[in-house]
Amino acid sequence: MAKYQFFCIPNSDRKKYTFLDMASESFLKEKSAILAQGFEVEDDVIYAETSEEAVEKFQSNFVYAVDEYGKADVSYGFAIFIQSIYKKLFKKSA
Repeated sequence: MAKYQFFCIPNSDRKKYTFLDMASESFLKEKSAILAQGFEVEDDVIYAETSEEAVEKFQSNFVYAVDEYGKADVSYGFAIFIQSIYKKLFKKSA
């Protein structure tokens, strides 16, 4: 089963996206190019038999549903809070 990584333009509600097959020999080079264009890594890796299946899973927003379920736990909220502070403190300036 292949692994796909998805990238989105920030604040586009997942409508402006692209993805890469992580097994590609040029994955790291392509990832760098995508990130340089303003895309950000979205969610976790998606495992799928085909790229079409990966897109279908991405569009179903299953990871979002799991994330919302996790937010029901107070410790999850605290972890996200710490993560957001870390990102603000250590974000690379352009």
